[in-house]
Amino acid sequence: MSAQISSVVLGAGLMGRLLAHTLAQLGHLVTVHEAQGPDAQGAAARVAAAMLAPLAESAITELPVVRMGQYALTRWPELIAPLPEPVFFQQNGTLVLWHRQDAAEAKRFALILERTQQQLPNLPAVQTLDAGSLLQHEPALETRFNQALYLPGEGQLDNRQLLVALLKSLEKQNVQLHWHSPRAPEDFQAGQPGQPDWVFDCRGLGARNDWPQLRGVRGEVIRLYAPQVTLQRPTRLIHPRYPIYIAPKPDHVFVIGATEIETEDVSPASVRSTLELLSAAYTVHSGFAEARILEVSTQARPTLSDNLPALRCLGGRTMQINGLYRHGFLISPAMLDVVVEWVQNHTTHLATQFNLKFDHVS
Repeated sequence: MSAQISSVVLGAGLMGRLLAHTLAQLGHLVTVHEAQGPDAQGAAARVAAAMLAPLAESAITELPVVRMGQYALTRWPELIAPLPEPVFFQQNGTLVLWHRQDAAEAKRFALILERTQQQLPNLPAVQTLDAGSLLQHEPALETRFNQALYLPGEGQLDNRQLLVALLKSLEKQNVQLHWHSPRAPEDFQAGQPGQPDWVFDCRGLGARNDWPQLRGVRGEVIRLYAPQVTLQRPTRLIHPRYPIYIAPKPDHVFVIGATEIETEDVSPASVRSTLELLSAAYTVHSGFAEARILEVSTQARPTLSDNLPALRCLGGRTMQINGLYRHGFLISPAMLDVVVEWVQNHTTHLATQFNLKFDHVS
């Protein structure tokens, strides 16, 4: 009878929880070390809309992320199904709107999506909606917009429900959880006697000392309670400076965000960005005027120099997973499966399929 494989996961954000949960399912004896507490307050994944919109995101990212995002739309339901608590998952498409004065920017956005579809023809085709078909897709908009783009098949999930459900799964599977316990890869000698068989570094910005190319990119998100608004899917509004998104969650909660600032400052949101986000939401639906502001949150997302994710294998049995940027929920299933494939087979066809950077550092 072979000995049970032992694995240490550093960091309990989205990637750390997802990986620890999956390794435990595979029979590993898993230990997690997290620098903060179990509520994921320090995780970028807590301040997110968790939209699964590969084609929409192609306007600001590269094809590897789009490929991984397309993969995630199939994988997320499979990953959520065994969790001990329910997680909201929706695959009702993405709606893209714009005001008349932003028509030129909307045309540029549409051309980018068209180019992406030429390169990845298996993506569902964009549909152009006139006022009548828009009203059928989203009755709550009434006659506020005369045209829109509809991206079928795209989806979203509830990020906070997922983080809680993953934590419950770790507890249920007897994963050893060490909170307020910052550790680094150099604290372990993976594969040596008396040491874990594997070490996985999922610390995000906490790994900067070991991965100097990491930087933080600030994001700001507003959560609203808006019982008068009945949007049925994530909606993006073309904006002169950046696309603004509105993601409807269960119980009339809406997540609104857009801002990206090249700083690791996570002080409270500025008046300017808060006004822009709330004003944009109000132009989409007047019911947001009576919404209640539940939370205005900021976080710095771990980002590499090219804004793309990467894996690094330090020696034979220590892996670093990082650089998920603003695409954590979109690409984490693909990143997870690449890691698991490597652990099980010491090779990975998926990394090639996604054109994912996978470096080996001796």
